[in-house]
Amino acid sequence: MLKSIQSAFVPVHPEGYRFVAIFAAVTLVLFWLLPDLFGWIGVVLTLWCAYFFRDPERTTPLRDGLIISPADGRISSIETVMSPPELDLDGEERVRISVFMNVFDVHVNRSPVDGELAALNYVPGKFINAELDKASEDNERQALTIAMADGQKLGVVQIAGLVARRIVKFVKIGDQLLAGQRFGLIRFGSRVDVYLPPGHNALVCVGQCAIAGETVLADLAHSESTRNGRAA
Repeated sequence: MLKSIQSAFVPVHPEGYRFVAIFAAVTLVLFWLLPDLFGWIGVVLTLWCAYFFRDPERTTPLRDGLIISPADGRISSIETVMSPPELDLDGEERVRISVFMNVFDVHVNRSPVDGELAALNYVPGKFINAELDKASEDNERQALTIAMADGQKLGVVQIAGLVARRIVKFVKIGDQLLAGQRFGLIRFGSRVDVYLPPGHNALVCVGQCAIAGETVLADLAHSESTRNGRAA
């Protein structure tokens, strides 16, 4: 019971302080100007805002070849596609794993692997539903290319969604990233795509829940075929 209570009160990422303060200020005004009901609605929304920007600690599995989920959320699609030009991956065909984050998921994103941030490209765009396939081409997004020690490159794309209006980065080109390290955040509902190196498959299945910094999406050291899943 104590652990459950402690897990509910995790640190709020500094990026969220301003938003929590704004929600709290509006709540005070609602209590002052309007009936109590509206004030209590403000309290609920302020608590949700703090919950949205939570930044829990994670335990990342460490081994060469493991690709760790960069985002909390549901695996919404696994497809073989051409890599987008903003990733600078020579337009190779790769398996793309998409993780959809709803407004109740943790939105701090983490590096899937150890490696150097070789490219970082921001692409302005629309704000359509991030679950739609065309969001990978139409929506505002930020593309990161990570060069691993063995020379292989991994692509990660943060995609703004229907509600999201800002992608925040914590890193710059040339940074040495560690698997599980925080590299950015997307505000209020979004999606993160991972483009595996050519010839490798996902070890997760559509519908599965992923945890940023903990769930293994793929293993470059093995050649297991794509997995199927069953709802139970």
